[in-house]
Amino acid sequence: MIGRLFQRSKPSLEPAVPLPDAKDRLFVVGDVHGRSDLLEGLLSKLEVAVAQQEDDRAPVLVFLGDYIDRGDNSREVLEWLLALQDDPGPWAKIVFLRGNHEAAVMDFVEDPTARAAWLGFGGKQTLGSYGIPVPRARPDRQELHDLAATLSGAMGPHLQFLEQTEVMYRSGDVICAHSGIDPEVPLDQQTESALLWGRSDFLEEGPPPGLRVVHGHWDNPEEVVTPARICVDTGAYYSGRLTAVQLDEDTQILRADVFDL
Repeated sequence: MIGRLFQRSKPSLEPAVPLPDAKDRLFVVGDVHGRSDLLEGLLSKLEVAVAQQEDDRAPVLVFLGDYIDRGDNSREVLEWLLALQDDPGPWAKIVFLRGNHEAAVMDFVEDPTARAAWLGFGGKQTLGSYGIPVPRARPDRQELHDLAATLSGAMGPHLQFLEQTEVMYRSGDVICAHSGIDPEVPLDQQTESALLWGRSDFLEEGPPPGLRVVHGHWDNPEEVVTPARICVDTGAYYSGRLTAVQLDEDTQILRADVFDL
């Protein structure tokens, strides 16, 4: 009995889960893809969570990008985000990251002939949200340039907003980036190819030890939560579920589901 009382416990071999800066509480939102209804519902839930805070940590709201395309209400989503930018409400800081779909629409406006592929992976829905007729199956060069000019004029401040988005955000040992990071490259040398398009071995290798990455892009109807990475792209445009994660010492998932609206 005495031996048991004085027996030393074995130290845990489990590595500590990387945390955000101690002054921050992060709320990170996954890919919206034109679902303004789900965005409105999720923001309401996040504001309730902030109101229930019992400490003075700064609530930081991070959007992981892919606000547009695929869903039917890209214009309305961007209006919501611009309104948040103008009136952040309870948020100490709001970070708007860029996704590959924002990069694609900006590339299309700049060079519609070379970047016309955007029309085939969600661009047509974005055109519709701005009341712009969808072009025929194979528009010629002039039609593409006319379309890009019309879209640029229709988006106006929305396009300027997208141009100001960031590609990565860090709080403490937590990194937020649309599609993850390149684990083989230092953080200050990351490229948009890895951060926005997922062209790296991130999913296979994970981040370097001591970091946790919160990302979207790799859609799945259920979120993925591990000590090294969290994916909150739950395919809002087809699943009817928009997901966010709250990070402090704990990891808490928050969702807006089409059946709860």
